[in-house]
Amino acid sequence: MTTSKNQFEVQKTEQEWQTELTPEQFKVLRQHGTERAGTSPLDKVYDEGTYECAGCGQPLFTSETKYDSGTGWPSFYAPIEEATETTVDRSFFMVRTEVHCSRCGGHLGHVFSDGPRPTNQRYCMNGVSLNFVAEKES
Repeated sequence: MTTSKNQFEVQKTEQEWQTELTPEQFKVLRQHGTERAGTSPLDKVYDEGTYECAGCGQPLFTSETKYDSGTGWPSFYAPIEEATETTVDRSFFMVRTEVHCSRCGGHLGHVFSDGPRPTNQRYCMNGVSLNFVAEKES
């Protein structure tokens, strides 16, 4: 887990982000919103593949690290190395660790220390911030 340095390879104006993202994606990725629990179809996807940032297409998580956390959001026990960064989120009268895409800075969700082995981490992600790319059969 890398703490955010706030310098991202992909940088766009708010206008450009609004044009390229759906209103819900913009709310989550650019304004740190949260989708309602249980609304993402990606929560129940367990096919082999990769979960990419909906903002810039960077691969973030693999299906190998996905698990059913029972929270209503897609959850993973580890990101792809160097794909995410974190910051401290002090909103809603609590302190949490916010997870961002390391390439564009898009807000993905939060990470908690109540996940499964081997990391004991639960990367609780907003499905709207992700795109799933199924593994191609050979």
